Amino acid sequence: MSAELLLRCDALTVAYGSNVALENVTMHVRRGEFVGVVGPSGSGKTSLLRAITGAVSAARGSVEVAPGVRIGYVPQVESVDWNFPITVGEVLAMTRIGRWWPKITTQERSEMAEVLSSLGLGGLEGRHIRELSGGQQQRVFIARAMFAGPDVLVLDEPTSGVDVRTRHEILHLLRDLHSRGSTIVLTTHDLNGLASHLPRLVCINRELIADGSPRETLISEVLERTYGAPLHVLEHGGMPIVLDHDYEKSEMFRESQRRLSGSAESL
Repeated sequence: MSAELLLRCDALTVAYGSNVALENVTMHVRRGEFVGVVGPSGSGKTSLLRAITGAVSAARGSVEVAPGVRIGYVPQVESVDWNFPITVGEVLAMTRIGRWWPKITTQERSEMAEVLSSLGLGGLEGRHIRELSGGQQQRVFIARAMFAGPDVLVLDEPTSGVDVRTRHEILHLLRDLHSRGSTIVLTTHDLNGLASHLPRLVCINRELIADGSPRETLISEVLERTYGAPLHVLEHGGMPIVLDHDYEKSEMFRESQRRLSGSAESL
């Protein structure tokens, strides 16, 4: 692979027994990219991440990671047992093989404090994870991945199950990490709150449907192939806004039509 290419999936197929979750998907990620993977539930998004991180093997095709490249994985918040008796510091310390909080070195403590501080979690090393807000909980697991010093940060549905405020916090955090040089790959259902803000989107529904910028991928034809239902796309503030297939029945649609009609009559 070239020096800039960190990982590549070539004609990747992932299967669980006779169930094919992902078929013939080719996707390359270069250093410094920020890539969102979108698709409906069961489309193979998580299987793609599991293949990238090495959690599952390719049934066909291949996944290749550049030599020396480290991948940091952030699971879905909903998959975490928040009642497990563990502190923020212990969550991070678990990434250091053979060590357990507080049996880590002075240098590692300093590194931990730096990572937590950079993510707005300074001074929370001794706090139990169940005592944190939703945004703080997600930041802890991003911090955990960052503490391992990854070259690529991989996140599975980072805004799933969180409120609007937390979603914005996570988006700003990821943007900041990307601006500081992090390479990021994430999956998301959040087309308007997250996906539309990313530089590159990969649309999949078991197979690759499209790969490009939001303007190239968040269009009606691509979304219908991806989600199997008609979706409307409007533009607001220079950004695409995706609306579901019931939009034409909604009051919002009727109001927009009334405004358009009024504008036409005034010409």
